[in-house]
Amino acid sequence: MRTTTSILSAALLALFLTSCQKQADDQQIPQPKADPTEALSTQQLDSQIMSCLRETGRFDWNQASEHFVWSALTRSDYVLSVGYKPAGFAGELPTDAASSADWQAARMQVLELILAEERKANPDLTQTQVVAFKENVLPVLDVTVRELSTIQKLRASGLVRYAEPMGYEPNRRQAITANSNAAILSSSSCDNNTPNPDLVAGTDYTILANGSKSSLNQADQFHGIRSSWSQSTGQGIKIVIIDSGSSDAQENLGSAFNQGLSTGRTIERLVTLPRAATFGIPTGPVETPNDGCGHGTSMAGVSAAPRGTDGAAVGVAYAVGVAYAVGVAYNANLITIRAAQDVFLDASREVKGVSDAYILASNRPDVRIISMSMGRLTSSSQMTDAIRYAYNRGKLIFCAAGTSFDWSSGFVGVTYPATLPEVVAVTGLTDNLTSRCDDCHVGAKVEFAVVMQKPSNDLTVLSLAMSGDAPSTVGGSSVASATMAGMTALVWARYPDENRTDIMSRLVVASSNRTARSSNFGWGRVNAAAAVGALPL
Repeated sequence: MRTTTSILSAALLALFLTSCQKQADDQQIPQPKADPTEALSTQQLDSQIMSCLRETGRFDWNQASEHFVWSALTRSDYVLSVGYKPAGFAGELPTDAASSADWQAARMQVLELILAEERKANPDLTQTQVVAFKENVLPVLDVTVRELSTIQKLRASGLVRYAEPMGYEPNRRQAITANSNAAILSSSSCDNNTPNPDLVAGTDYTILANGSKSSLNQADQFHGIRSSWSQSTGQGIKIVIIDSGSSDAQENLGSAFNQGLSTGRTIERLVTLPRAATFGIPTGPVETPNDGCGHGTSMAGVSAAPRGTDGAAVGVAYAVGVAYAVGVAYNANLITIRAAQDVFLDASREVKGVSDAYILASNRPDVRIISMSMGRLTSSSQMTDAIRYAYNRGKLIFCAAGTSFDWSSGFVGVTYPATLPEVVAVTGLTDNLTSRCDDCHVGAKVEFAVVMQKPSNDLTVLSLAMSGDAPSTVGGSSVASATMAGMTALVWARYPDENRTDIMSRLVVASSNRTARSSNFGWGRVNAAAAVGALPL
């Protein structure tokens, strides 16, 4: 026999699904009429989220009910992201939001509200136990919340911009123990960055004059990258790769970053992923910039691997970094930031790590380009705050449009944060120039497409492996985004006095769909040689 609470949860599920389907345009999700006493199951949460994604293309936690948010907290790590504001504030966040007196006063009032409500169930609770992560720039509180009433009070407060769970994503592959909240995180797109032994010279890559290996998509018939190098190699432009870090065993992203035709540039390996914590107290090991996944190393290599003489692949911008394949901008400067453990941002500390990475890049005046080939299915207002912070400081931001996992097959649409207007969404094409890659997401939000797959032998783009000079291969919209970052570095290095708007205009004018934007591939393929002036448009 079903219990009353089970019936109530089922009713809430039906209410959510109905509201999502009937009100797809404005995403308004009615609040439940009764106070629930039982959290929805992960299966119910996932079903509701995926239904909304299929119906509307997005899922906004701010439009979900308090009960739904509380259920997601209960089924994850209880960490709630709370954006605060002074009473009556409306509009764009000021640059000094986290430090000005009226915003600080709002912060204290919101924190006191949370403590007061949570102490009704736990009288001995301290502020240290409530604050999960410290925030010094954005007007955000990351707090541990266990009570539904706290969420209700926050939602009713005029001092709160949003209150949403940080660590819940549908089909998240992690097991959380009831006693310790220790998580075994997903390994999405990890463990694949090993040398590809089946590559054939002349067929799968081109050997350049200095012995470097140039990937298939750098050919003139696809993106004109090789011809563009006569005019620009990315010199003087700094790219930030926000990802899983870079391998400390890959010398081409370390001691051999400057070699051969790649000289006089810099590389920094940083980390923003916070330590795992319980009740605000760090419990996990101190994180390092080292890539334990392999994905970040691949992305760094694609955009800026050196054009060396020791057998390494050349990066897209040969002043930016070394990868298993010649980097697009092989003379660009590079910063790799370890902000997450893998590409699926399904943990609270990954959301925090990514947000902090954008803040770090934003506050660096020498950074012009930010590339991130990671994402999630639901929105994150804290990440949106951080991305807008970067955008308002003139950064040009590229994000992968999305690459399907096995469990998300059939899901079509651009994923967050590539959906944001401040972000340039990039997807992948096959070498027939009309079809998307096997797992790449497309849609109206996409602005550029990059050739990155050869279906005849399933070849993808060459890049750097975790160690050594033998190239690995990498695919999906991830590598498309990193390639666009490299090509943009080539263009900006050629026209260093221009701003973001000017550079975007040059990219669009040099694109295959410049006269008629595609509903799936945006402006299409950039011809880097045309964009830098090495070839006529």
